[in-house]
Amino acid sequence: MRADVDPDPKTGAAETAESAETAETADSVERALDAFRAGDPVCVHDFADREGETDIVYPAGAVDETAVAHMRNDAGGLICVAVSDAVGDAFDLPFLADAIDHPAVDDDPDYDDRSSFSLPVNHRETFTGITDADRAKTIVEVANAAGRVRDDPTGYGPADFAAEFRAPGHVHVLRGDRDGLAGRTGHTELGLAMAEAVDAAPAAVVCEMLDDESGDALAPADAAAYAARRDIPYVEGAALVEALQ
Repeated sequence: MRADVDPDPKTGAAETAESAETAETADSVERALDAFRAGDPVCVHDFADREGETDIVYPAGAVDETAVAHMRNDAGGLICVAVSDAVGDAFDLPFLADAIDHPAVDDDPDYDDRSSFSLPVNHRETFTGITDADRAKTIVEVANAAGRVRDDPTGYGPADFAAEFRAPGHVHVLRGDRDGLAGRTGHTELGLAMAEAVDAAPAAVVCEMLDDESGDALAPADAAAYAARRDIPYVEGAALVEALQ
């Protein structure tokens, strides 16, 4: 038998396709991180067997009122700011389900073991807290406080947080899992992992993309098409987990 027989063309084609897919996945992660590093948004789809949603995600410190309007108009979900577990500890932020004593509390969502919701807050220099400018102010100041905790873990505490923010408010704070992506793979942790990867403050803004016609979560293909039209990076949660965990 000849030693130089050509390989099975089907096998070769499969390997080529797999290599192309791997390269495309790596490129999507790099594009996402480049955008995040520049303060620009990224569209992140989590997992089909989890929420099955795509969120518009920003580094929290880069959010202004134009970014809030972008999420409000083009995504339509709840605009939240996620902070790392260490920052949540420094702020002494509870999980909302633990803080509310009411028979309606039931923190057992179908998509995960628990939700990440902590207190909804307004910055004390806002008025109603709901306007684009007010929400941007709250989000940026949460990011600034998170950055101070990262730089000096004992230099910012609950009293400092209470001096800057009041609850209830119009921006929900989310607490990331203590183990990051190793413990939970929600948009909270995915956004925080991107922030850590680009050395931004440990705070990220997430907002679910909804379908105007059905009212359901926007289908991944439609979210990817939207991202392509707007030149916004689109990345799968699985690719981020593989690259950043």
